[in-house]
Amino acid sequence: MSSGHSHHPTEDYSKAFAIGIALNLGFVAIEAIYAARASSMALFADAGHNLSDVLGLVVAWAGAAMARKSSTARFTYGFKKASILAALINALFLLVAVGAIIAEAVRRLAEPAPTQANVVMIVAAIGIAVNGITALLFARGQSNDINIRGAFLHMGADAAVSAAVVVSGLAMLLTGQLWIDPVMSLIVAGVILWGSFGLLKESVWLSLAGVPSGISLDEVEFELARIEDVAQVHHIHVWPLSTTETALTAHVVAPKVKSTDELLGRIRVMVHDRFGIEHSTVQIERENQRDADC
Repeated sequence: MSSGHSHHPTEDYSKAFAIGIALNLGFVAIEAIYAARASSMALFADAGHNLSDVLGLVVAWAGAAMARKSSTARFTYGFKKASILAALINALFLLVAVGAIIAEAVRRLAEPAPTQANVVMIVAAIGIAVNGITALLFARGQSNDINIRGAFLHMGADAAVSAAVVVSGLAMLLTGQLWIDPVMSLIVAGVILWGSFGLLKESVWLSLAGVPSGISLDEVEFELARIEDVAQVHHIHVWPLSTTETALTAHVVAPKVKSTDELLGRIRVMVHDRFGIEHSTVQIERENQRDADC
């Protein structure tokens, strides 16, 4: 039996997290000040929402940092799954944020109240810039790391909410219709909910050690069986170690192979290059032991 470990540390987004947290804390302070001046409960609520997003960034940063820590005698794979937990927590945060937006929108539909639309629009425009810049900090990594995607979606969702506030504020100034703002909030909440469902589904999937998306277990077995000297493959397991690293274990029947080390090397290279699997542990069998316990 042999274990192949090709270590490719995940990219460090510490600087992006620090900048994002600083920008958003500053924006929360600005919102709170202008909410008091404009007597806008909507701005107060949004300030609280943005403060929760700062917490989301902190959680994502902590998960990413823990995933980079070395293994210990008690945690032999390190703390890589912390990034999966962080992605799951952020997916839940998004759902809570959507619930808060919907609750506030329904309340404002039932009890419409005038606000200083011009002040709200100015603050929301600042929010578009702050949240948009923060989202861009994570844009590159969100395609292959669901923890980074969680941070990206949080900031992108906030930018969308701020944009909706600007549009609805302008519409209210032109028409005087107070119902426009809460209706726009409900539309944005629906868009965020739709976009966050994929993050929630994948983070739960990875938390349960499901085969990562983009990898087919049947295809892995097929490619292993195609390798020269391999007669049969069984007891294959593929699971995520973190949001960016994947592991594999398998039993390979190779009754006529001359060098098991050379075969293990070929297997390790194939699963890494073909499927991006960083950690492979393969047992070579001279005879089929399919019925043995795994």
